[in-house]
Amino acid sequence: MSSSQADRPILVGAAAPPVEAHADSHRRWFKRVLPRSLFGRSLIIIILPLVLAQLLATWIFYDRHWATVERRLATDVASDIALALDARDHVRTRAEADRRVYRVGEATDLRFLFQPGENLPGGKHETADTWLEAALSGAMTERVHRPFQLDTDSDPHSILIAIAVPDGVFHVEVPRQRLFTPTTYIFVLWMAGSSLVLLAVASLFMRNQIKAVRRLAAAAESFGKGRDVPNFKLEGATEVRQAAAAFLKMRDRIGRQITQRTEMLAGVSHDLRTPLTRMRLALEFLGQEGPEVAEIKDDVAIMERMVQGYLDFARGEGPEQPRDTDLVLLVEEAAATARRDGADLSLALPEDYVLPLRPDAMRRCIANLLSNARRYGSHIWVTALAVADGIDILIDDDGPGIPPTERENVFRPFFRLEPSRNPATGGVGLGLTVARDVARGHGGDLTLEESPQGGLRVRLHLPR
Repeated sequence: MSSSQADRPILVGAAAPPVEAHADSHRRWFKRVLPRSLFGRSLIIIILPLVLAQLLATWIFYDRHWATVERRLATDVASDIALALDARDHVRTRAEADRRVYRVGEATDLRFLFQPGENLPGGKHETADTWLEAALSGAMTERVHRPFQLDTDSDPHSILIAIAVPDGVFHVEVPRQRLFTPTTYIFVLWMAGSSLVLLAVASLFMRNQIKAVRRLAAAAESFGKGRDVPNFKLEGATEVRQAAAAFLKMRDRIGRQITQRTEMLAGVSHDLRTPLTRMRLALEFLGQEGPEVAEIKDDVAIMERMVQGYLDFARGEGPEQPRDTDLVLLVEEAAATARRDGADLSLALPEDYVLPLRPDAMRRCIANLLSNARRYGSHIWVTALAVADGIDILIDDDGPGIPPTERENVFRPFFRLEPSRNPATGGVGLGLTVARDVARGHGGDLTLEESPQGGLRVRLHLPR
C-alpha cells in the first residue's frame, strides 16, 4: 500500500444516504396517497380488511370451486362423447351405429355427425388458449384417447369438436351451457353487493362519529379566535367526550387566568392613581416654581401615562363579548381620530367587511398602530386586502422603520427602541403589545415588515 493510499480517509457507509433518501421518498409517496381526513382513513381501516377477505375468498373460489366444477363439467362432456364412440364401435351395421349415437345425443343434449373419409388437419388437437379449452382438452385426452380438434370461435352458443376415427371424422356439437355454471357470477355479485352494503353502513356510522370530532375542532377554533362557544355540548364516542370535556376545562381555566390577571393589573393601576393625584395636588398647593418642582411634576406625568398604559392593556383583555362588526367602518373611525390629532393619512378600503369582533378592543388596537405610525412617520397609508382565510390590514409609514433583529422584541411589554426613558418621545412600551394581544385574541396575528414607502409596515391579519 502506498503512502498516498494509507493517508487517504476511508468513507464508511457512503451508500446509506441514497437508501435512506429512497425510503423517505417512498414514505412521502405513501402519505400522499393516503387520505388526509379522519373519515377517509377510518373508512380505509374498515374497508381494507374487507377487501382483502373478499380477494382471498375469490381466489379460493376460483382456484378450488370454479376450477373443480368446470373440470367436472368438461369430464362429463368427454365421458358422454366417449360413450357415444364406444356405442358406435361395438355394432356391425352403420344404421345400428347411427341409432345408438342418436340415443346418446338425446340423453346427453349433444349433437353428433359422422363424416366418412374425412381427415383431421394435422392429425392432433390444437393448443388450448383459454381455461375452457384447457379443461375440455384435458378431459378429452383423458377419456377419449383419440386425436381431436376444438373450435370455440365458429359458434357463440356451441363448441365444435372434431374427432378422428378409423373411417372418417366424428363431429360433436357441445352446447356451452353444458360447460358453464352460473354460480360464478352469482358469487361475484354477492360479494360486490355485500361489500357495497357494508361500505354504506360503515360510512353512515363513521360520518356520525366524525361529526362530534368536527364540532370539537370548530369549537376550539372559535375559542382560539376569541369567540364564545355557548351551545357546545359533549357528544360522540367516549374518547371524543373525554377530549371535549378536557377542552371545556381548559377554556374555563384560561378564562379564569385571564380574568384574574386583568383584574389584578387593573386594580394595581387604579390604586396607583390615587397617590399620584395626591402628589399632583400637593405640588400645586406648594405654589413654588423651580427646576426641582418641574422635574417632580414631569415624573408624576410620566407615571400617570404609564398607569394609563397599564389600564389600556388591562381593558384589552376585558370581558367584552364579540359581535358582528363592520371592520371597515371601525378603521375609518380610527383614521378620522388620527386625522384630528394631526396625522396625514391615506385610505384604501373595501366598502364593508363584517367580522365577529370585540369592537372596543379592536378600535384600541388600530388606534395604537396609527398612533405609532404617526409618531415616527410623516404620512400613513392604510390598506385592507381580502385574503384566503380572512382580511389583512396594512399600515405603512415613511419613518425610519425597525431593524429586522428588533421586530419581535418591540412586542415585549415595556420594551422601547428609543434610548431615553421619556414617554413623550418613545411611549411606555405597551402600544404594540396591546395591539398584538388584541389581534391574537381574535385568532389573528400582528407582524412587522419593511414598507414599500421606506418605513415600517404593520400587517394585522384577522381570520373569518
